[in-house]
Amino acid sequence: MGKRRRVAERRRTTGPVLVGGVIALVVGGAGFAVYALTGGGAAADDRAPATAGHKTVKTGPLTAAEVRTASTRFLTAWQQGRLAEAAAATDDTSAATRVLDGIAKDAHVKDVTLTPAAAKGDTVPFSVKATVSYQKLSKPLAYASSLTVVRRASDGKPLVDWRPSVVHPDLKDGDTLVTGESGTPPIKALDRDGGELTAAKYPSLGTVLDGLRDKYGKTAGGRAGIELRVVRGKASQKAGLSDKTLVELSKGTPGTVKTTLSPAVQAAAEQQVAKQKRASVVVLRPSTGEILAAANTDHGFNVAFQGSLAPGSTMKIVTSTMLFEKKLITPDASHPCPKTYKLAGWTFHNDDDSEIKKGTFKQSFGASCNNAFIDFAPKLSNSDLTKEAQQVYGLGMDNWAIGVPSFDGSVPVQSGAQMGASLIGQGGVRMNPLNMASVAATVESGAFHQPYLVSPDVDHRTLAKAARTMSAKTQSQLKDVMRFTADYGTAAKAMAGMSGDYGAKTGSAEVDGQKKPNGWFTAYKGDLAAAGVVQAGGHGGDTAGPIVAALLKMGG
Repeated sequence: MGKRRRVAERRRTTGPVLVGGVIALVVGGAGFAVYALTGGGAAADDRAPATAGHKTVKTGPLTAAEVRTASTRFLTAWQQGRLAEAAAATDDTSAATRVLDGIAKDAHVKDVTLTPAAAKGDTVPFSVKATVSYQKLSKPLAYASSLTVVRRASDGKPLVDWRPSVVHPDLKDGDTLVTGESGTPPIKALDRDGGELTAAKYPSLGTVLDGLRDKYGKTAGGRAGIELRVVRGKASQKAGLSDKTLVELSKGTPGTVKTTLSPAVQAAAEQQVAKQKRASVVVLRPSTGEILAAANTDHGFNVAFQGSLAPGSTMKIVTSTMLFEKKLITPDASHPCPKTYKLAGWTFHNDDDSEIKKGTFKQSFGASCNNAFIDFAPKLSNSDLTKEAQQVYGLGMDNWAIGVPSFDGSVPVQSGAQMGASLIGQGGVRMNPLNMASVAATVESGAFHQPYLVSPDVDHRTLAKAARTMSAKTQSQLKDVMRFTADYGTAAKAMAGMSGDYGAKTGSAEVDGQKKPNGWFTAYKGDLAAAGVVQAGGHGGDTAGPIVAALLKMGG
């Protein structure tokens, strides 16, 4: 936490794909209609002057007429079935051709009505209404999309910036739209009490339900129906995205999959994350690893399970475990935290350039004072933190099998200043709320229990195990510093009113391009552990802290 070197997050990046057929263009204004009806020729100001033997390449911002002309050219060709011409109206003819040519054959979408709205700068929003028809079955399809016009660098020509999401916002690069018998039968997901889990009731579970269907649909006893769905390509699969149903033409017979989710805790988690713009949280049972809740403000990507973010000072739990086990420090040992610390050419700072001249390690942990951790770097080997994360906490092994796609954390071996940054959860360290809830759960129980959403008894899969268990002494030391943090440190405000066995750790992770850091908070209370992150929210104690604490206060 504090003024350290900013480390960019890895962001999963995938592009978007198409829906199609014959399109009837409904224009939203007289100016647009002229171009639609004429097929969209070049506007007067779309022609750059030329001199003898030299063609001038037009540069600079696009005019409104250029945006209108380029978008109309693309939409008109698409609506009239001139797919090669439509593809040529984009800045990536080959990619657009592949998608457009597959629309009629695979998606069976026809009678498309397109209604453009007023352009917003270089972007033209539009709505789509269509019919999906397959083997005498048909259903309506409606959605909103948009296209953006760009200027080609080579000749200055305005063209549609090709992205598959122009056709449908759920499509990514390499994905396809397919109508037919779904490859995977539907499932009926149940909570731990036997109640049905639906995205309508629990909006955060949309991606989770897709993942459950992908994994268990063929073995849960259901029968496939006829659907229009997004079939994910290799890049999307690698990013952890599951196939998605867009239109159900005939219902299949769902199989049943029971999860470990608690309906009460899940409902509360949904309510808590809704209080922040970009929040995610996971709640676990430390004694077993059962996932009781997972929620995200953004329902498009499951950051709670699949996020890959620097965890900031919450990583100091793992760092402290290593330091205690190596007998480099004890909680009550005197250990100053200098205002700055130089390591391999970097100068590390504490938050607000604070310092603890005469204090204990426990006080530095509670205040989340960075340099009390980084100054141990010269006594450590480059692989020490990686080994600790893997061997005690089960992190970074890419072998968790929770029942749906998940990212299991990453603590790469690093050297020099980057190794020092890793000690405070920056550098190359990447985690998500699932990982950090598991860290708190491991401290509470004294041993790693791989989190899971579906019992391994359902499919006889093997859960991941840690190579070793922390000693009782190390567990006691960790609980000591985490309890101090919850009572007197940076987590005290959020954890106020707690009773029994509890502990917490806050974190803030700086990210390139963000004015505010990501705020993290992980804690345990009895047989509950939870972790949350609020992206670009600020300090974890003020942002993610209240979310996590509210869920822990619900009790078992």
